Amino acid sequence: MKRIADRQATTAKTVARIEASITALSNEDLLDLADIFNRDPRSPLGDMAFAEMAKRGISL
Repeated sequence: MKRIADRQATTAKTVARIEASITALSNEDLLDLADIFNRDPRSPLGDMAFAEMAKRGISL
C-alpha cells in the first residue's frame, strides 16, 4: 500500500509540474503546443493546453 501511495504522490507532483509548465508558456508557445496536440480524441496534454487557452481567452 505504501508503494502505491508513493507512486500516486509522485504522479500527482509530476502532473502539477506539467500543469505549471503549461501555465508558464507564452501565448505563442501555448498555441504551438495546442496545435501539436489538437487531435481527436485529444490527449491529456492537449486538454491541459486548451484549458489554459480558455483561461487566457485565446484560440487556434
